[in-house]
Amino acid sequence: MLLDDAHERPVPPVAGVGAERPRTNGLGPLAVRLALAGAVVVLVAGELMAAHLHALGPLTSLSRDYIGIPKSATTPWAGFLLALVGIGWRERAICLGAAVGLDLVYVIVRAVEGAKFTFGNGPTLVLTALTVVVALRWTGERRTTALRTIGLGALLILATKVSEIWLDITAWATPQVLDPYVQQADRALGNPSWLVGQLLDAAGPIPTGVVRWVYFELPVAAIVIAIWQLRGVTAGRWPRHHLVRTFLTIGLIGPIFYVLFPVVGPVLAFGPDGHGMELADVWPNIVPPLPASIESMPFDDITPRNCMPSLHTAWALSLFIHSRRGPRWLRWGGAFWLFCTLTATLGLGAHYGIDLIVGATLCLTIESALRDPERGWDRGRRQLIAAGATLFTAVLLCTRYLAESMARYPIPWGAALLIAFAALVGLFYTTWFARQSPGYDPKERSISTAEGIHHGDRQFDDAPRPPQPPDRMQR
Repeated sequence: MLLDDAHERPVPPVAGVGAERPRTNGLGPLAVRLALAGAVVVLVAGELMAAHLHALGPLTSLSRDYIGIPKSATTPWAGFLLALVGIGWRERAICLGAAVGLDLVYVIVRAVEGAKFTFGNGPTLVLTALTVVVALRWTGERRTTALRTIGLGALLILATKVSEIWLDITAWATPQVLDPYVQQADRALGNPSWLVGQLLDAAGPIPTGVVRWVYFELPVAAIVIAIWQLRGVTAGRWPRHHLVRTFLTIGLIGPIFYVLFPVVGPVLAFGPDGHGMELADVWPNIVPPLPASIESMPFDDITPRNCMPSLHTAWALSLFIHSRRGPRWLRWGGAFWLFCTLTATLGLGAHYGIDLIVGATLCLTIESALRDPERGWDRGRRQLIAAGATLFTAVLLCTRYLAESMARYPIPWGAALLIAFAALVGLFYTTWFARQSPGYDPKERSISTAEGIHHGDRQFDDAPRPPQPPDRMQR
């Protein structure tokens, strides 16, 4: 069982609480085997597609993490550190020391050979060795917990490898992009990419460097929050919901729209990085005039169409949401990462304002589907998911088919967009963070919480908790 989200130890009834409630057993051996087989199929298919596109495939990229030059230094370490959450402190120290030592050896060898400076081989090798040892030598609850966190870490790494080839597929599959439509629709929001781009240029190299680093090192913050949420798993305290689930689900669903709604971003379509394919080199200084008509534009077959929706915005917002129930330093960190990511997405010319609204809507919708699973699919959850899906679809359709109207009447359209998104945010807060939520049953939640605490197998997350009577307070 690698990716289960509920502890499978049976829970007897608690005195004064009620009869025993059945618990699900999570992923069984067959489900795990099917998941592993599916992962192999996806990796092999990605490698074959990469060979067709003459691009870097997921298996080739993974092999470089072992014996070559890793494409990303952050991702192997992020997955490795996440995997270490499920083992004891002694094993963590040994694994961490081995990973650092191996990385240093690889760095020295590359320096002698004059190759590129990077790291990431050590954690990949040690994570593989740890997986083998845990699977073959460990037993019982210790083995199960370790395999679950190892599975999360490995899945994070493999998902990144698959996403790299998917970006190449988006460029190959969509020779035309819809940037002219998005740029015109973005007038309803005041062309925020142009505005923030000018402000970031005026701020100078230091603020630009900070937001650029935050933008590209999103996994750093994700791992910090995930480790904080999973800090109690070795003691049997698994959260009902955690950041990794949201991160992976956003990464699974969001890229589908890269093909359905291909967009490359203002710095490419209207800026200096278009390599001759841009409509005009005017970003961020001059907003293009209103054209007589709008149509899609051709672009090269190597630039990813990864703007709509903005997944950086979706991931950064999920970081912010999951940091809200943490200590003060974590809350401030989540807010800082969200602010810098939003600034970078616009100020670096990677996204339009519409992209951010669609990305944030996607995050709130997915988070609502995953949060607090014991609550069930009550009316509040269904309403919120339906509202999010409706807003997501409506914004995409309006951007594609009503962009000229949005550009000519920016004030009413802009107000409608912002009010609709604000209403979704308010509904999300009311459903998951307010003391009283539609469809929320405090009695049912307090029974579940009391059962978990009594047996030392507490299931927790960052969702709000109802007040408990004095005789039911935590001992």
